[in-house]
Amino acid sequence: MAIDSPIARTPDISVVVPTYHRPAMLERCLASLLTQDYDPARFEIIVCDDGPDDATRACVERIARVHAASGPLVRFVPVTATQGPAGARNAGWRLSRAASIAFTDDDTQPDARWLASGAKELTAGAGVVSGRIIVPLGKRPTDYETDAAGLAHAEFATANAFMDRAALERIGGFDARFTSAWREDSDLQFALMKAGIPISRADDAIVLHPVRPARWGVSLSQQKKSQFDALLYKKYPLFYKRRIRRRPPLLYYAIVIAVIVLLYAAAWGDARVAGCAAAAWLVMTAWFCVKRLSHTSRGPAHVVEMACTSVLIPFLSIYWRLFGAFKFRVFFL
Repeated sequence: MAIDSPIARTPDISVVVPTYHRPAMLERCLASLLTQDYDPARFEIIVCDDGPDDATRACVERIARVHAASGPLVRFVPVTATQGPAGARNAGWRLSRAASIAFTDDDTQPDARWLASGAKELTAGAGVVSGRIIVPLGKRPTDYETDAAGLAHAEFATANAFMDRAALERIGGFDARFTSAWREDSDLQFALMKAGIPISRADDAIVLHPVRPARWGVSLSQQKKSQFDALLYKKYPLFYKRRIRRRPPLLYYAIVIAVIVLLYAAAWGDARVAGCAAAAWLVMTAWFCVKRLSHTSRGPAHVVEMACTSVLIPFLSIYWRLFGAFKFRVFFL
């Protein structure tokens, strides 16, 4: 749905922002987008609500009314056909009126020069541009915060990306089968690489990406995302091996095998084998926990969380990897 506006000019660029049940966070993102050093009549903002929910709609419509006369045009798009950021982004760019598309997320805060910097690279001839993501962290971040900070080193992430519509149309946009915020960026990157479309870099196109608060044990639920590694591997096995992971998570498999041997030996009454398997499991799990704590917070609550989740993560990760292999019909370990 678009809010009526006297701005009749077709925008040069559309900013697509997927969101899901986070109106307060979205509002902060929109506040940054609405203060861009860019002619407000030359760009529009398309919020794609993957809920959708009334609170987000009300937030977007209120902001749209405030800026209806001066711009930029702010549009609200309820997404119901698919679930996940990939499908939401597709809904946004396909409804766009512009020849160029900028992508960011609802939990970012784009710098005032972000849009101008990215658009400048597109105007100079780049078909796809990747900007810079800054993830602020304390001296001793948690394991979750450290993992989230990986965005700052990503080769390509749609939390900060600019593309010609022609490039998106050529590769068919995002693969909506990636229903979580995981690997859909790499999938798009690999599709561009396969099509021979180069990705330029604009380090002055900056977005701040604060780490969202997370509940205790969040790393356990995140293992479900591993299933999408199987889909990415099925589509681009060589790119996956070269840029994501060269070999399976051998430590996880070793831990799972140790527990299987332990249970089997215990069932058959072989105490020696069961003892060796138990010792192997304990040593590997302890090493995994210590590795996670090596550069992260040593707060008591965090240490306990790491100890508990380190016991379960290998099993959950392997389960979801094999689940993905079965779901997407690919041999994937």
